[in-house]
Parts: sequence; structure tokens; C-alpha cells
Amino acid sequence: MTQKACKLVIVTEKVLLKKVATIIEEVGATGYTVVAAGGKGSRGVRSSGQPTVSDTFSNVKFEILTPNRDMAVKISDEVASQFFDNYSGIAYICDVMEVLHAHTF
Repeated sequence: MTQKACKLVIVTEKVLLKKVATIIEEVGATGYTVVAAGGKGSRGVRSSGQPTVSDTFSNVKFEILTPNRDMAVKISDEVASQFFDNYSGIAYICDVMEVLHAHTF
């Protein structure tokens, strides 16, 4: 069984991990994946936290599958309005053609 979905990707500072996760859950997404991230953007170079002693200044990448674009935009708008003026971050949406084995997403 397959179904269409939207994938929202948010890359931001690790210090915001719990706050962003709370927004995702409050909007109604049923889950997300978080991985360490690093790279370079308008606010400079960010380490992925590896292999330093402290990863305080590292980034994380959230991937959230949502059943529709409206939910993805709502999460993105809330995260951006609360955090992106003062913290580094970017969000983008990808259409997912098929979610495989989509029993409970």
C-alpha cells in the first residue's frame, strides 16, 4: 500500500531540537527523523558536532512526512517565525510520490 505525502526538511541549530520537536507534535505530525547536520550558509560554517568534545554549536536536520502540504507549511511557518530571526535555519518541502508501507504515518 502506498500513498502521496509531503516531506518537510528543517535544518537548524541543535539547541532548538526540543522546541522544534514540540512544534511538530503540536501541529499534528505523527513523527519525525532527526540526524546531525553540518555545512555552510549565510551565518557561516556549522560543524555536525563530530568529532569535537562539545556539539553545542552543531546543527540538526529534521525530516517530517506529512499527509498534506498545509500541515508541512504550518510547521515550517511556526518554526521560522519563532526561531529563524535569531538562529540559523532553513526549511523546504518536497513532494513525495509514494510512501511505501504507509500504515501509520
